[in-house]
Amino acid sequence: MPDHEPKRSSSVREADRHERVREAHALETAEDYAETIAQIIAESGRCRVVDLSRHFGVSHVTVSRTIGRLVRDGYVMTEPYRPIELTAEGRKLARLARHRHETVVRFLLALGLDAQTAEFDAEGIEHHVSPKTLRAFGRFADQNG
Repeated sequence: MPDHEPKRSSSVREADRHERVREAHALETAEDYAETIAQIIAESGRCRVVDLSRHFGVSHVTVSRTIGRLVRDGYVMTEPYRPIELTAEGRKLARLARHRHETVVRFLLALGLDAQTAEFDAEGIEHHVSPKTLRAFGRFADQNG
């Protein structure tokens, strides 16, 4: 009877790939919120739940729950009826997310995509590229942009 067990080395690589995707998904919302909170604060001086609700097109309840998780994870601070503020960790996360987003957009523009498509596609790609791939995107954009 043939052995149908996958090779150990390929199983480990497959598991590693899936683990990386799960980790990226776990951080995706935190990154998007931190980046958006920083942007809204820069534009208007404060960020409220209603601002995030409008930006993401989700309910006040959804934003409140997400903000609760971000408070728990140390990315934001807020009190009832007060603006949302980023902690030092939240500001760091926002900067990293913004840098990744901008690098992916520059890469896609260097490939010849239009700005609207590049912005739209970067929103998903930015959360799933490794630092090594992101550096390669940046080098390509620098040389071809």
